[in-house]
Amino acid sequence: MAGHFEVFDATDGDCRVRLVDDDGIELALTVTYRDKGAAAKAIYTLREIAASGLIEDHTSTYPSPH
Repeated sequence: MAGHFEVFDATDGDCRVRLVDDDGIELALTVTYRDKGAAAKAIYTLREIAASGLIEDHTSTYPSPH
């Protein structure tokens, strides 16, 4: 599966980044960054984490109804 990052204008001259899949569905949305350079650094960080980061489950665990 291939997707892409989109850098787009936010408010007051800031920008944001979204991760979109092949079907155009937004998978992730970042905070605002002051400029495209800061957004690009965030993309590099996201790519690094996605390639090697562990998964942490922070969901609630509910007992089985049986």
